[in-house]
Amino acid sequence: MRNVLCGAVLLVLTLGAVPVLLFCVLFNRPDAFLAYGAGMIGVGRALLGIDVEVRGRDLLDRRRPCVFMSNHLSFLDGPLLVTVIDRPVRAIVKRFVFRIPVLGPGMRFAGYVPVDREGEGRGRERIAKAVRLMRDRGYSFLVFPEGQRSWDGTLQPFRRGGFFLALEAGVPIVPVSVLGTYELLPRGARRVRKGPVRVTFHPAVDIAGRAPEDLPALMERVRGAIAAGLTPS
Repeated sequence: MRNVLCGAVLLVLTLGAVPVLLFCVLFNRPDAFLAYGAGMIGVGRALLGIDVEVRGRDLLDRRRPCVFMSNHLSFLDGPLLVTVIDRPVRAIVKRFVFRIPVLGPGMRFAGYVPVDREGEGRGRERIAKAVRLMRDRGYSFLVFPEGQRSWDGTLQPFRRGGFFLALEAGVPIVPVSVLGTYELLPRGARRVRKGPVRVTFHPAVDIAGRAPEDLPALMERVRGAIAAGLTPS
């Protein structure tokens, strides 16, 4: 019943997003559209009975952009994180999401970057676009370095794309640990369960002075920080 009610309410809010998007495009207010989206997600979170505990948010520095890197357990991860990160945040998202009515055009307008599987060259092109947005507009980005949701709830191997993004943009990496979303909506499930989720923000990892050859050590450090926040306590 919670899922049906949530779906109905979000449908109404999505229809309401159409004039909001038009207003935001007219007055060039991408952050306002993201705030509306985060509000929609917050309503859905309350209706579904998802209680989010946030730790370490006081460690974040709003004065400079960064790359947030989180483990990826569920479809819930991205939507929940945008409601608890302390600023409007963009992401590099699979291209099919941009085909969703209202949501897709809104994400494109707000500065989300589409990515596909067309090869390494296209991946570098998308990273370059994100770097320009970070440098020119001061955007922060959310990245899931595993590249896909976990099949069994464990931390998967990391991919390098998000780390290249941080290195080329010259911004710190903020490791983020998400615990609990796998139990609420594991891969293959169709209904969201109610329950607790814990989000832990770890101290930022400074990339100043690092070069591409430092990538393995940087990836290991970020992975270790994320893993440390995945133990129940």
